[in-house]
Amino acid sequence: MATACCQIFDNFAFISFTLAPKTTEDLPQELGAFVRKESQMHRLTGAITVNAHNSINGAINAQKTLVVLKKVGAHCLKKVDGLKPLPFEVGAATVFPQNLGLKEGMGPGGITAVVVRAGKQKAVYVVIDGNNMVSGLRESILSALNLVGIDEGEVFTTDTHSVNAVILGNRGYHPIGEVIRHETLIEYIKKAVLAALSDLEPVKVACKSITIPNVKVIGQKQLETLCRLIDKTLQKAKRVIVPLLASSGLLLMLILMIV
Repeated sequence: MATACCQIFDNFAFISFTLAPKTTEDLPQELGAFVRKESQMHRLTGAITVNAHNSINGAINAQKTLVVLKKVGAHCLKKVDGLKPLPFEVGAATVFPQNLGLKEGMGPGGITAVVVRAGKQKAVYVVIDGNNMVSGLRESILSALNLVGIDEGEVFTTDTHSVNAVILGNRGYHPIGEVIRHETLIEYIKKAVLAALSDLEPVKVACKSITIPNVKVIGQKQLETLCRLIDKTLQKAKRVIVPLLASSGLLLMLILMIV
């Protein structure tokens, strides 16, 4: 299962993808290139592709899902092709939940809601400063927002690593909703959405795509090499530290016995 949400701003498509309720982590880079090329086939200047990063529920094979993601992306762009552009309004608001911090998986950016009203339709983009969400929470949030007048929407996390390595556990962090009560989180989101609705005003938008040549980046191969290097370093460190701690413990016991 894959879901794509798309809106056209000026002559650019803003399109987001999620595999929720299945795990939605880092999507294949080929997806962005495919969507940009596909958007040009529908007389668009280009497309901005966003990974919603909003469900964690075990492991998936991202490459196997690429076919499904491409299919739903192409269908979504085809569906918006030919729609009459309408004047629209945008409102935005941010709330900073009290008593929810890094240990609970909430980053310092809090919760932001961006509402777009075009004609009679109101769509919302909810952005939570966290590292992914528990499976099923996205659907609960969207259902709750329907009750306050929102027609369409998507929920995103920022994939922040500010919440990482602050707790003990396999992950070293809590995804949004793992320890935060869902009802509490949804109330904060409603507060942000209602504030954004009250902030609506007419806007204009402009987008432009440029190409910057000869930019060096860390690619997938380099990242894999770096991860292997870190893993080997940790394994060697464990082999050195464990005997050292054992020797130190034995020496301490002997000292205590002599004293």
